[in-house]
Amino acid sequence: MSGTRRAARCTHCVGSHTGALPCFASATTKARTWLLIEHPGPWPERIEQLTDPAPLAEAIQAARRRGVRPQLIRRTGRRRAAPPFQVYVGRSLGSDVWLEGRELTDLRELAELDLATVAAGGRAGFGEPVTEPVVLVCTHGRRNVCCARTGAPLARELSARFDSAIWETTHVGGDRYAANLVCLPHGLYYGNLDTAQAVSAVEAYLRGEVSLDRLRGRAGLPEPAQAAEHFIRAHSGLLGVDAVTVESVTGKSAWEVTVTAGQARYRVTVETVDVEDSCDSGCEEGLVSYQTGNLALLNEAALV
Repeated sequence: MSGTRRAARCTHCVGSHTGALPCFASATTKARTWLLIEHPGPWPERIEQLTDPAPLAEAIQAARRRGVRPQLIRRTGRRRAAPPFQVYVGRSLGSDVWLEGRELTDLRELAELDLATVAAGGRAGFGEPVTEPVVLVCTHGRRNVCCARTGAPLARELSARFDSAIWETTHVGGDRYAANLVCLPHGLYYGNLDTAQAVSAVEAYLRGEVSLDRLRGRAGLPEPAQAAEHFIRAHSGLLGVDAVTVESVTGKSAWEVTVTAGQARYRVTVETVDVEDSCDSGCEEGLVSYQTGNLALLNEAALV
C-alpha cells in the first residue's frame, strides 16, 4: 500500500521484503551510467535536495541533467567525515562496461569530470580502472524506512564478509523490494534479500556470474527485456554475466524479445500479469509481473 508521505513504518504490500511477492524484471530502466560519491551523511530524503557542500550538490545536479545516475555512498560503521572521499564513475550497459575510481582530496575536483562523455558511454579518464566489483546496499532510511530497517543490517553483514567491496548507498529504486543490492559495473539489481541470499548474489558476481534467486534484473533494460533475459537464463542454465544478451524488444502490451544465449538465439514473447496480494481493497501499488508465452529457437544449428 502506498502513500504520499514518508511513513515511519512499512506500508508496502503484505509479502514485500520476504520474497513472497515476485521482484524480477523490476530494476530501474533508466540507469546506464553512474556517478558514485562518498558522503558520510546525513543524507536528505532525495539527493537532489542536497545543498551543502556546494561542489557535491553541483555535481549531483550536473549528473542528473546529463542522464548519469548519481548515488551517494558511505562505508558501514567507519564513515569518513573529511577527505579523501572515494568517487566512482562508470557505464553498466552495452558492449563496453567499465568503472573508474578516484579519491578526491577536494570535492571541487568533481568539476573536472567530463559528464558529457560519460553520458555518451565513453570512458571519462577521471580515475583509475576498477577491476573489482563495487556492491551497493540501499540503506536510505530518510527515503523509506524499510531501506534502513532491512538494508542497514544487511550492509553490516556483507561488509564483515566482503569488506571494501561493500558500500551503503542512497535510493536505488524499488523500496518495496528492500533489502536491495546493486552489483557494479554491470548494474545487476537484487531485492527482497536476506543475508544468505545476498551472500550468494555477491559470491556469484565475484565469480563473474548471475544468481537468479531474487534477481530483479539489469539496470538500463526495459522491464520486458529484463524478464526475457531472466527466462532465457533459467531455460539455458547460462549464468555468466556476459553469456546472455538482449538484442531487441518490440511491442507495447505484449513484447517480442530477441535474446542471444551462448551460440543460440531466441525469440521470447513476454506479457504482463497482475500479482495477487493480501492487501485490502485500498492498495494502490498495482503490482505486476511478467510471464513468457512463445519461446522460439531462431538458429537450430546451435543445437548441433
